[in-house]
Amino acid sequence: MNKSSDTIWIINGPNLNLLGSRQTDIYGDQSFEQFFEELKGKYPNQNLAYFQSNLEGELVDLIQKARKEAKAVILNAAAYSHTSIAIADAVAAIDISVVGIHISNIYQREEERHTDLLAKYCKAFLFGFGLKGYELALNYLVENDD
Repeated sequence: MNKSSDTIWIINGPNLNLLGSRQTDIYGDQSFEQFFEELKGKYPNQNLAYFQSNLEGELVDLIQKARKEAKAVILNAAAYSHTSIAIADAVAAIDISVVGIHISNIYQREEERHTDLLAKYCKAFLFGFGLKGYELALNYLVENDD
């Protein structure tokens, strides 16, 4: 496939802008912005971009835009993973690798979080590794460069 970019996009969904201060027993006490800077430092030869939105339609737009502007996507659609057919359809519609991620182990949480509508459209999926899951996803994408 002819990709227009060598950038791996990280797209985060609703409430992940509150990382570091929201439910720290589940999500930890580090903001994603701090973590992202550390990740860029660990992978200086990788072009990384970060986006976050609390709005379902904006996430769909970002996923569709990634189709032409990114090499791959690491996607944490957060609560929308359990409810959004629109985001699942957007992931299904793009022809670049998408690795899905959840910071927490969704199967140790409330029953409504046990279903992920995006998982079957993702090349791989990680959950329960905390922020380390993003790094594991990045490693996977780097090692399996399509």
